[in-house]
Amino acid sequence: MNNKPVIGFAVLAALGLAAPLLGIYPVFLMKALCFALFACAFNLLLGFTGLLSFGHAAFFGTAGYAAGYAIKGWGFPPEIGLLFGMLVAGATGWVVGGLAIRRQGIYFAMITLALSQMIYFLCLQAPFTGAEDGMQGVPRGKLLGMISLEDDVNLYYFILFVALAGFLIIYRTVHSPFGQVLKAIRENEPRALSLGYDVDRYKLLAFVISATLAGLAGGSKTLVLGFETLTDVFWGTSGEVILMTLVGGLGTMYGPIVGAFIIITLQNYLADKVGSWVQVIMGVIFVLCVLAFRRGVVGELAALFETKKNG
Repeated sequence: MNNKPVIGFAVLAALGLAAPLLGIYPVFLMKALCFALFACAFNLLLGFTGLLSFGHAAFFGTAGYAAGYAIKGWGFPPEIGLLFGMLVAGATGWVVGGLAIRRQGIYFAMITLALSQMIYFLCLQAPFTGAEDGMQGVPRGKLLGMISLEDDVNLYYFILFVALAGFLIIYRTVHSPFGQVLKAIRENEPRALSLGYDVDRYKLLAFVISATLAGLAGGSKTLVLGFETLTDVFWGTSGEVILMTLVGGLGTMYGPIVGAFIIITLQNYLADKVGSWVQVIMGVIFVLCVLAFRRGVVGELAALFETKKNG
């Protein structure tokens, strides 16, 4: 029996539980966890299904607006607000995916980008989003009506639970018969089709799952920061999640988590040092990763470990 996944998940949970005790700023940790879940959701689509989406920010941001409005405008408790955001993101993913999967390769990517930009302009014009000012003052509320999430530590452990649940869903999806079909589609779609699989149906379901979990990450981020802006539905955020996934390791379970923490840490550290030049530095990191570290941090470390083990 392979215990590596269990050990890896236990280590991840232990690190998450201990992080606030090490004096790390909880809001930073929560933001990094939200983007880690976002990157893992994107990796499910690109790394394990082979579909490159340039529009995943649409689901991340749409769920953020939906969850924020449900909590602020309708008075929903935070857990119900997050579920509502997930439903909106999943429904949006079903519409976008239903249109996009009819094409392959760069055409698929361009359709997702175009539809994402349409959603961006809808958010810009919608009366409840606050347009360029964003949706402000989203309350954290009380979990289950009892636990105040205004306390950063309480909210951190709730977000940690949400993120770990999302990671577990992705793991079970990848290591299920459904996940094996996704890998078969990634490796050789015509062969999967010839074996009798309804490839379009599998790709659409993977797209919806990925969009829904990206929505969970977006709704969580809105709850953490207390606001939602157009940045989260802009195409640049889609580029960021691609960068996180590639830096950490495309097609690995823990690579996107590592990549998200690396990028968020660099952004927070460099923002005060170099200002707007941080985007240039991110671009340089992306180029270096593509040229020198094709498998990402986790992928390269795994390959090095395997080489030493066999050597």
